[in-house]
Amino acid sequence: IAETPDIQIVYGNRSLPENHHVRNGMIILIAGDTRTGKTVLAQKLLEKYSYPYLSIDHLKMGLIRSGRCRLSPDSEDDELTQYLWPIIREIIKTNIENSQNLIIEGCYIPFGWEKDFLPRYREQIKYICLIFSKQYIETRFEDILAFENAIEKRLPSNPDKDRMIQTNECNLKLCELHNYRYILVESDYRTDIGEL
Repeated sequence: IAETPDIQIVYGNRSLPENHHVRNGMIILIAGDTRTGKTVLAQKLLEKYSYPYLSIDHLKMGLIRSGRCRLSPDSEDDELTQYLWPIIREIIKTNIENSQNLIIEGCYIPFGWEKDFLPRYREQIKYICLIFSKQYIETRFEDILAFENAIEKRLPSNPDKDRMIQTNECNLKLCELHNYRYILVESDYRTDIGEL
């Protein structure tokens, strides 16, 4: 493991010693709108690299069901992101500091996430956003819905095709604006996702 320059890491009102080193631990963040296959990709990466993964949805539901937060599964995504991201951010830092690999997937990773990390942390984080093209959603909407329970069971819902198109187009623009890596699924999900 390569040594890194000394940096001071602050936890609330206590600091780790200045000689504490941030070692190599790889974090893979998988973002994207609901039903884009984030959990499927995380499972494939787990199988390929033996990295554990954390579903932000599982964390969300654990906090909600335990009564530890005032949110509900129906809370707005922005509100959920505001609540969940600080927890996820500190999990990421802890894993990097302990040289542990982790895949984190979910739609509650905010654009601009990198501002929350010092350069030494950012070097250990790989980000990918999964995006469906408008054409893919329009022509494969029924397929998207048919595979929504490929890994985990979802509560019955009534997804809105227009909202899905709007959100994926917005995610594409924000990825381009932030110069983030993304996979645009345009024709065949398996082929397009194979780019990783």
